[in-house]
Amino acid sequence: MKNTALTHIHERLGAKMLPFAGFNMPILYEGVNAEHEIVRTAVGVFDVSHMGEFLLSGPNALALIQKVTSNDAATLTIGRAQYSCLPNNEGGIVDDLLVYKMKEDEYLLVVNASNIDKDWNWISSHNDLGVEMQNLSDDYSLLAIQGPKAVEAMQSLSSLDLSQIEYYHFQVGDFAGINDVIISATGYTGAGGFEIYCKNADVEHIWNQVFAAGKAFNIQPIGLAARDTLRLEMGFCLYGNDINDTTSPLEAGLGWITKFNKEFTNSANLKKQKEAGVTKKLVGFEMVERAVPRHDYEIVDADGNTIGIVTSGTMSPSMNKGIGLGYVSSEFSSIDSTIYIRIRKNDVPAKVVKLPFYKKQ
Repeated sequence: MKNTALTHIHERLGAKMLPFAGFNMPILYEGVNAEHEIVRTAVGVFDVSHMGEFLLSGPNALALIQKVTSNDAATLTIGRAQYSCLPNNEGGIVDDLLVYKMKEDEYLLVVNASNIDKDWNWISSHNDLGVEMQNLSDDYSLLAIQGPKAVEAMQSLSSLDLSQIEYYHFQVGDFAGINDVIISATGYTGAGGFEIYCKNADVEHIWNQVFAAGKAFNIQPIGLAARDTLRLEMGFCLYGNDINDTTSPLEAGLGWITKFNKEFTNSANLKKQKEAGVTKKLVGFEMVERAVPRHDYEIVDADGNTIGIVTSGTMSPSMNKGIGLGYVSSEFSSIDSTIYIRIRKNDVPAKVVKLPFYKKQ
């Protein structure tokens, strides 16, 4: 099992450590609800250094990215990032990822920790264009500094105006006395803030500086359990739960990152699927009664017929009600449709709702 460069700090802080995607990761510090609340109201820090980073460079770098990803990376300008996915040949998804345009002819791809080798092999297998590929995953650390107070708390650490970095934009500059740090206004919590990419050798220094600067804002370390409840409240997909090798981006509600103004892996078949209409859809639902939906629970109709399956579920800390994502037959996917979650032989009613679940106050 791999460690991040900060594992010893998490252990010293008393984090509950568990294996995740082959890494020894902090799952909990104080508790899910308390950590969740910190990120929604103030500022918290996640060590997400297990994520993978690939650098693609050369005159054909964009052409390769266009070939293997569903979104249109040609729209990116230097300093912008894009959410996308890697379709496979069977209609499913190899992985979802972020694409950063670093320079002309240079792009950084950020992939899920559990899929680093899989994604590397997939992209490499399509690289007949002479694109230089570097796997930087073992050399870089990633901190997600998330929450509405993040900009104010971190501004003293950089000469850049952090408030001017728009959502899905980034800058490369000084941070906590370290140069050439990527400061990216991305994150998977919906709470605002930044992701900080730096060399492993610098991350402990940056971590310490971040906590010193954020002390007046009650900054706290946050585990991956709260990261999951935060992303679920926003209706963000988690690879392995809500999307995988068998779910199409159109079924998953990712039509907005599936652009048919170019050819990409399996685009012809996905275009046919769009024209014909999908037979199942990923929906968000809220429990009508007090109950907690869980991954792999059956979804049924009023007569008890199976119509789908729960892919993610939790008791929402912000809303204090059961929420979930799941695939259902398309005829049950309309907003306000009543569906039922089978929980220990009981069919508990739920209502299909528009995402995100959590609306900022």
